[in-house]
Amino acid sequence: MRVRHKPWAREMLESHPQYVVSSPEQYKGNWKAVFEKDQPLHIEVGTGKGRFITEMAKANPHVNYIGIELFESVIVTALDRLIEADLPNLRLLNVNGEKLTEYFAKGDVSRVYLNFSDPWPKTRHAKRRLTYKTFLKLYEEILIDKGEIHFKTDNQGLFEYSLMSFSEYGMLLKFISLDLHNSDFEGNIMTEYEEKFSNKGFRIYRCEVQYQ
Repeated sequence: MRVRHKPWAREMLESHPQYVVSSPEQYKGNWKAVFEKDQPLHIEVGTGKGRFITEMAKANPHVNYIGIELFESVIVTALDRLIEADLPNLRLLNVNGEKLTEYFAKGDVSRVYLNFSDPWPKTRHAKRRLTYKTFLKLYEEILIDKGEIHFKTDNQGLFEYSLMSFSEYGMLLKFISLDLHNSDFEGNIMTEYEEKFSNKGFRIYRCEVQYQ
């Protein structure tokens, strides 16, 4: 993803501590302190511009959400959305998703969303895919028992690879759609990329998997 640099992004993020958690490691094991209500926590790794996580938080006030995004110049758009919506059940983290165990303890998270992650198509880059076995272990270390991953992509190769990765890790495949927008699935909330690719005629793939 090519990101246009926004030199003012860091200052904007720091000026809204009520929405952007600046020292997430201090809440490891105690994320209920960040939210108004003690309820299940779902996180999106690679939240991008925040459309998905913001709409999910609006639609599900009984769930707390955290959007995680590495790039400052991208997450500021998610912050704009959150400022406008002023949702008590959504917070943002501008951190590296590879370090989740520094910020979350076992059982802190009930569900992980992976939406339109970088496919890293070259075989030598497989370890960078967010559905590679080391990442699956990472998620397992912060999720509740029988926690879930919900995964969406437009990339058939990444989807096939991910299904194999989930299966080899011993996860339960609860739901699979090879053409989400032409299925009877209800309640789908699109990301920016999803709308873009779908409008171009790309098929959208989705699955739900559970640790056992």
